Amino acid sequence: MTLSNHTPIPELYVSEAAAAALKDDAGQMPSWDLTPRQICDLELLMNGGFNPLRGFLTEADYNGVVNDMRLESGALWPMPITLDVSDTFAEGLAPGTDIALRDQEGVILAIMSVTDKWVPNKAVEAEKVFGADDLAHPAVNYLHNVAGPVYLGGPVKGLAAPTHYDFRARRNTPNELRAMFKKLGWSRIVAFQTRNPLHRAHQELTFRAAREAQANLLIHPVVGMTKPGDVDHFTRVRCYEAVLDKYPAATTNLSLLNLAMRMAGPREAVWHGLIRANHGVTHFIVGRDHAGPGKNSAGQDFYGPYDAQTLFTQYKDEIGVEMVDFKHMVYVQEKAQYFPANEVPEGTTVLDISGTELRRRLREGLDIPEWFSFPEVVQQLRRTSPPRAQQGFTVFFTGLSGSGKSTVANALMVKLMEMGGRPVSLLDGDVVRKHLSSELGFSKEHRDINIKRIGYVASEITKNGGIAICAPIAPYTATRRAVREMVEAGGAFVEVHVATPLEECERRDRKGLYKLAREGKIKEFTGISDPYEEPTTPELRVDTTDIDVDSAAHQVLLKLEGMGLIGLT
Repeated sequence: MTLSNHTPIPELYVSEAAAAALKDDAGQMPSWDLTPRQICDLELLMNGGFNPLRGFLTEADYNGVVNDMRLESGALWPMPITLDVSDTFAEGLAPGTDIALRDQEGVILAIMSVTDKWVPNKAVEAEKVFGADDLAHPAVNYLHNVAGPVYLGGPVKGLAAPTHYDFRARRNTPNELRAMFKKLGWSRIVAFQTRNPLHRAHQELTFRAAREAQANLLIHPVVGMTKPGDVDHFTRVRCYEAVLDKYPAATTNLSLLNLAMRMAGPREAVWHGLIRANHGVTHFIVGRDHAGPGKNSAGQDFYGPYDAQTLFTQYKDEIGVEMVDFKHMVYVQEKAQYFPANEVPEGTTVLDISGTELRRRLREGLDIPEWFSFPEVVQQLRRTSPPRAQQGFTVFFTGLSGSGKSTVANALMVKLMEMGGRPVSLLDGDVVRKHLSSELGFSKEHRDINIKRIGYVASEITKNGGIAICAPIAPYTATRRAVREMVEAGGAFVEVHVATPLEECERRDRKGLYKLAREGKIKEFTGISDPYEEPTTPELRVDTTDIDVDSAAHQVLLKLEGMGLIGLT
């Protein structure tokens, strides 16, 4: 049954008295500390944003969603909402066990009754949900390299909503929006989904969409997890608020959605539609390449430009909202106004700035014309993205033991300190082992933890405008990628592969480690008994076999200059 957009939607929260009793009981339950993505999912489960779900998917529901976009009940649902956990946590759990779900500060948010526990085929999930088992897709990488190996399913009893200290007046549950629409007398509402700042083309698009649908406008940006490398949500929301007065106050509202996007293209568009229907919306703008993640490993787009619109149209009756298809807007110079790309007058000049070009202009401090964006938006973006020569950055050396990483890193540090301007910190593998990771061994798990600790420290240095130089072996591609994503949230990441061949590294063997590894006295030694996964596209590759340290360090300096991070003149 389709609800009126003014009718309250079911929530999963229990009463205050029941919540207090469950919190008392929770001290005897196993506890799971939720990941940021799981917190986003749980919030929308509890407040009705994921209606008709009553908890994390059971195995039967999961199989139906993965294969046919349907729950066991037959209801349309395109996205697996699963509680992924570690082997260790799952090991002692039997069906019927209640577990406490806590935020990252230990606050209990919900109680989950575990009904199902299984090990999914993640390759099949990737193929079916995202269209390819390709690690270039951020959600596929998350699935294989971040998410836990075991899934738990079962109903949830909500005790408390996650706490948000930012933009609280802009955060609305589905029922709060439904009540607001009723109070305002809004019966037709078109929602605009975005994970980017609003520029003039977006304003023109949303004006046209609202006019075409004869509806009020809800700007409904995602402020949960989006694509790695996106503008942070604090900056984006400041941008939205800066241009809100460009819209008619009586017919436009801004509300924030704490959704963890999967960038799943067509399936994601259907999912976004269902979520917006739960929030009381009647129309939804589906964009060209809606929620697309970019290029796959072969350099091709993951999804066709209009695949999302096609799938949405196929299921629009079940979704319960009308689609307003995206009109790609371009600026026509002679007319000094925006037109849909397919309505550009013949013989006129089209001006456009891509996302890549916008980032370049911000990085290099170049002009961003007013026809493209609002001065207020540009001002906010420049606050967060100053010219690169004023930003922090990380230089991440990776290579075999004995390749020369530490020596070149030390030389680079001295050269950067000689230049001055920004504080420089060296996070050498051996030094970090001593001060940050002394309790860790050299298993794959412990090496990953060590590298992620280095990455976290480097990301904090970078975010605060300093230079971090890291020189671990870092043999695994997935771990280096995780560090890159941490660092790039606050500045540039420059991967330098010190590609000195194994034979030369072993010939040097200043610590005698290769000899011990060959004798079997060191287990899981990189390059001998454990693999080194070479970077495929580092920013720079240096072989120290036939060059001295000064020359190698200077190659890195030239690369940093070429990227606009430093000035040598």
